[in-house]
Amino acid sequence: MKKVKKILLIGGIGLLVLILVAVIVVGLSLGKIVKEGVNRIGPKITQTTLTVDAVDVSLLAGSARVKDLIVGNPGGYNAPNAISVGLAAVSVSPMSVLSDKIVVKSIRVDSPEITFEGSLSGNNLSKIMDNVNGVAKNGGPESTNTTATASGKPGKKIEVDDILITGAKVHGTLVLFGGKELTLASLPLPDIHLANLGTGPEGITAADLTQVVLSQVTVETGKAVVKAAANVGKGVENLGKQGVNTITSGLGGLLKK
Repeated sequence: MKKVKKILLIGGIGLLVLILVAVIVVGLSLGKIVKEGVNRIGPKITQTTLTVDAVDVSLLAGSARVKDLIVGNPGGYNAPNAISVGLAAVSVSPMSVLSDKIVVKSIRVDSPEITFEGSLSGNNLSKIMDNVNGVAKNGGPESTNTTATASGKPGKKIEVDDILITGAKVHGTLVLFGGKELTLASLPLPDIHLANLGTGPEGITAADLTQVVLSQVTVETGKAVVKAAANVGKGVENLGKQGVNTITSGLGGLLKK
C-alpha cells in the first residue's frame, strides 16, 4: 500500500512538473504567436501595413506588453505611418485564452502618435476607417470571423472590459484653400475611454474591436483638426465666418465616423 502511495506521489509530482514546464514553454512562445497573428491579421482589417515589433506575454500573470505597433498609411498619402503606438499594456483573464472567448480585462495605450494627412475633401484616417468598416460589415477577415476557419472551427471572439488611450498627439498636414498647407504639430487629444465591449455571450471580433476604437480615435482627431483649421480661418487667413464654416463643413465627415 505504501509502495502504491509512493508511486502515486511521484507520479503526481512528475505531472505537476510537466504542467509547469508546459506553462512556461507556452508562455515563452505565446508572445511570438500573438505577434505573428497581429502582423498577419492586422493588415487584412485596415487594408494597410500593420506591424508590431514585439509582444511580451506573462501567462501566469495574465498580462502582455505590445511594443511598437505601427499602422501604415493607405495608398496615395505621403507619410509612411498613420498611427504609432510605442507601448500598450494588456491584462487578460488567463483561463479565457483556452476558451472560445478571450476576456481582456484592460488595455492601456500611452502616448500614441497620430499622423493626419489630408484636405477638405478627404484624409488618411477616414480612408482607413472606411476600410475597417467594410471588413467589419463582412464579418471580419476569414481567419477571425465566425465562419469556418482552416480548422473548421469558429474564430475566437473577444471581450474587452476597459480601454484607456491617454496622451495622444496629432501631427501632420491639412491642405486648405488654394493649396495653403496647415502644419499640425502636437495637437493633444483628450483621454479616450471605452468600456464593456463584447460582454455578451457572442463577444466581438477583432475587426469589430478595431472599428470601435479607431472610430473614436478618428472622431477626436477630427475635432482637434477642425479646431486648428478654424483658428487659422479666424486669424491668419482672415476668412471670416463663412470661411470658417466652410472649413468645418469640409472636415465634418471626420466627426461622423
